[in-house]
Amino acid sequence: MSKIFKDLFGWIISLLTPVLLVLTVVRLLLTPLFLQVEYNLPAFPPDPYGFNKPERLYWSRIALDYLLNDQGIEFLGNLKFENGDPVYNQRELKHMVDVKNVVQKMLLVWYVIAAFFILTGIFEWRSGAWKEFKKALSRGGLLTIFVLVFVLLFVLVGFGVFFVAFHNAFFEPGTWTFLWSDTLIRLFPERFWRDAFLFVGGFAMFIGWGLWQWGRER
Repeated sequence: MSKIFKDLFGWIISLLTPVLLVLTVVRLLLTPLFLQVEYNLPAFPPDPYGFNKPERLYWSRIALDYLLNDQGIEFLGNLKFENGDPVYNQRELKHMVDVKNVVQKMLLVWYVIAAFFILTGIFEWRSGAWKEFKKALSRGGLLTIFVLVFVLLFVLVGFGVFFVAFHNAFFEPGTWTFLWSDTLIRLFPERFWRDAFLFVGGFAMFIGWGLWQWGRER
């Protein structure tokens, strides 16, 4: 393998490292544990329309299950409150279809990149190029820190602008805004999403720092 190809391959590993770390943390976020932690954080805003904490956990876990399973939108569309009213209106259901499409594509990308890193690591170890692979990962960890520092500063200083830009990048403008009384807003207020972005960025940076330090070891 020529030195030019080795260097190019190493930089591909480094550039993909932030993507792998962010997607890995996002996958960790898509768990009932994160919901449990988030709803129990101090000063998490209560639902002014009546959901208590157990109800939020119950309905949010069903929404999470929908994003990860192979069921159609009827999985959510058939849900009803005790009084017979539907849990989600048609606008919310349409958005959840869009969200599921994004999540499923994201998971596919994560699987592919993770498999690529695992297979590459095995190949580099067996071929005696483990140090180069380790160096590429370390450089990728440092790159992760640099990129996410700016992202997290943006989130902290102007979360509203960031939130709108993020949604417009993945969803058709106007399809992801709802009334304060809609179930999606009651379950997932703005505070929920701000914390989610901070968690993803902060934890990915922490792992990136670990990779950077690991690569500096002799």
